[in-house]
Amino acid sequence: MTATNSAATSAAATSAGHRAPQQAARNIVLVHGAFADGSGWRRVYENLTGRGYRVTIVQNPLTSLADDVAATRRVLDRQDGPTVLVGHSYGGTVITEAGNHPKVTALVYVSALSPDIGETTGEQFAEIPAPPEFVIETQDDGFGFVNLEKFKLGFADDTTDADAAFLRDSQVPINMAIFSTPVSQAAWRNKPCWAVVATRDNAIDPRLLRRMAERIGAAVTEVDASHVPFLTQPKTVADVIDTAAQGRLAAAN
Repeated sequence: MTATNSAATSAAATSAGHRAPQQAARNIVLVHGAFADGSGWRRVYENLTGRGYRVTIVQNPLTSLADDVAATRRVLDRQDGPTVLVGHSYGGTVITEAGNHPKVTALVYVSALSPDIGETTGEQFAEIPAPPEFVIETQDDGFGFVNLEKFKLGFADDTTDADAAFLRDSQVPINMAIFSTPVSQAAWRNKPCWAVVATRDNAIDPRLLRRMAERIGAAVTEVDASHVPFLTQPKTVADVIDTAAQGRLAAAN
């Protein structure tokens, strides 16, 4: 595995209107994305708790953006002090909307989306669509699953066959209407941000991940991984979260 740091300095963060955390955070809240649940964070959780952090994992219902934001805020309310809020994939939309919570000191986007006020999750793909390997099948009730045959290639190409099969067979469907729901807040405009860009992501094009990270002024760490770096590169992801928790406006060395 090779991780590289790129494009994001304290000057870039300042120009985006970010403020450095006033104190180090000891609390971490992890937010999963679509088609998954919080159990995927297990290896990052173990790494961070081993470093002394108090880590809580949100279980999004994936029934509406409002429901997912409420689930995240409910967990944030329970934190006992400064907190780093982390989102994967669609979870980036959730932390963008929920991240202005007063306990949140920093945001970390892990292969994640970061819409602006008035933008929807789906609109992020207007110019750079999802790669062809990522296929969503929408059911009659409006909820979507990732295609079973293409699941590993599109979602978790660098996992073992066994891990990919478990993710495929335990996937949580998302209400597809969520992708057309605009956000009303963009916490990245007010909070310092970090981003992990997976260079072999077949669900969100890495070019789009880089463009969004640049727009929000994030400190960027690139990692040779699929869409699920929290599973295959948990230490790298934990290192970035640790950096954000310490309030350093440069990507981890």
